[in-house]
Amino acid sequence: MNVHEFQAKQLLAQYGVTVPPGEVCDQPEAAKQTAEKLLAKGATLLVVKAQIHAGGRGKGTFKNGFRGGVKLCRTANEVYENAKAMLGQVLVTKQTGPEGRLVSKLLVASAPEIQKELYLAVLLDRAISRPVVMASTEGGMDIEEVAAKTPERILKETVDPAVGMMPYQARKVAAALGLRGDLLSQGAKLILGVYRTWWECDASLVEINPLCVTSTAQGKSAVVAVDAKLSLDDNALYRHPDIQAMRDLAEESPLETEAGKYSLNYIKLDGSIACLVNGAGLAMATMDIIQHFGGRPANFLDVGGGASQEQVAAAFQIILKDASVKSILVNIFGGIMDCNVIAKGIVAALRETGLKLPLVVRLEGNNVEAGRRTLTDSGLTIIGGGSMADAAQKVVQAVASQ
Repeated sequence: MNVHEFQAKQLLAQYGVTVPPGEVCDQPEAAKQTAEKLLAKGATLLVVKAQIHAGGRGKGTFKNGFRGGVKLCRTANEVYENAKAMLGQVLVTKQTGPEGRLVSKLLVASAPEIQKELYLAVLLDRAISRPVVMASTEGGMDIEEVAAKTPERILKETVDPAVGMMPYQARKVAAALGLRGDLLSQGAKLILGVYRTWWECDASLVEINPLCVTSTAQGKSAVVAVDAKLSLDDNALYRHPDIQAMRDLAEESPLETEAGKYSLNYIKLDGSIACLVNGAGLAMATMDIIQHFGGRPANFLDVGGGASQEQVAAAFQIILKDASVKSILVNIFGGIMDCNVIAKGIVAALRETGLKLPLVVRLEGNNVEAGRRTLTDSGLTIIGGGSMADAAQKVVQAVASQ
């Protein structure tokens, strides 16, 4: 689960991470009032940021022609005009795709005077099964670009999860970022706070880009998390009802949200062949073999190892809500799964939806003969697949013949 930037900053602040003061607004008038309060407290420059679950906002373009989802302003009236231009409009960035995202919230915050931009992130290194803190002096850039062009500028500090991040490790990272004197102490404290946020919130990623050295009104320097991205581990959300309440369903695919209600793992893709498979590995292999024979998968859909007839029926309903689907491939290997349960679910779904699209079904494993009889005795138009390759070829051919 992803959260908005303003929510990520709220969580980081709880663990002692310094963030610029600001408020989230959903009306231009509220944005203006927030700006007036910040200016009254001494801010000289403000930033208005569109709140969507996508990067590249500053370089994005709204479908109404307005450019930029991040704007610097010096007056409350400027904030008001920018808020009017953004709220209720669709922002297209390099990460949203051409459909873009509707902007319903803005973050209005103080924009500190930036001396230097750095990069900081905490994530799980799956190769060694340990948390890793990544840092770079190349802040404000995509870390993938830094890794490709100047990998030597990325520091990785592995953390022992049994003891957590130690103060000496935080100082080591801060020193590698070029922080000295009082900034070294500030940076180490902030880095420990970012790690605690990652650990205590069961996050999969916390990314601060840019982490900035800024100038304060008193002429001193400070280390501030100017931007923030935080992704949570869905499997741990039951432990964090407060974070779960931050979920913005409007930012998620409606079909993926619907699938979640039935405990189905669904991800929409841009092809035309829908897949209904049990098991993530088999689902990946199914998409690969469809691609191998010249087709394009329309989704990843894993019904799990013990799906019920109701879940299978729900999966079909979700598939059919995708207008790009031209045919369907069901690929089931029955281990724990009973093939006949799947077959009954398929038959029920077909009768309920009146499916007109070509359907190819490959069943193998536990109680497969009973499953095949159920499909045959149904009298419905179902194309049988003898193997994965056979089923994939048939479903690709079905699309090509339309």
